[in-house]
Amino acid sequence: MATNPPELDRIDRELLRALSRNARASGSALAAEVGVAESTVSLRIRKLQAGGYIRGYHVDIDLEALGASLQALIAVRLVKHARSEIDEFRAAATHFPGVLGLFHMAGAEDYLLHVAARDASELREFVLSYLTGHPAVAHTETNLIFEYADGDGWQELVR
Repeated sequence: MATNPPELDRIDRELLRALSRNARASGSALAAEVGVAESTVSLRIRKLQAGGYIRGYHVDIDLEALGASLQALIAVRLVKHARSEIDEFRAAATHFPGVLGLFHMAGAEDYLLHVAARDASELREFVLSYLTGHPAVAHTETNLIFEYADGDGWQELVR
């Protein structure tokens, strides 16, 4: 049974919003934006981290600047659904070159891989070398990503 998360107050919600815009903001900048003392910001951020609301801080890397101008979502259907095969594929796939993310799905497909490549040839080679040749994989379907934009829908969860 799902439990309701504890209520966050206005300050917690504003801190999360501010950090989502700039995770490198200083304590003093956050304090000024939220309207509280810097010591309060430090305490609140520690509380949000301890409560699991903040899992970490991440860098947004420009893949195109690194030469990976092509991204794709690749749906993968496994041959069998034995736990050992699922666990083995998951463990291996997160380390395949170019894999940015891995989603275990419900529905017709078992996994969705977010992959970056330098070009179509490199993407094709990835699919042939790491997916179609993998003993656990029965089927793949590759969809190219033309554009990606972050959403802020998470904010509706903390109202």
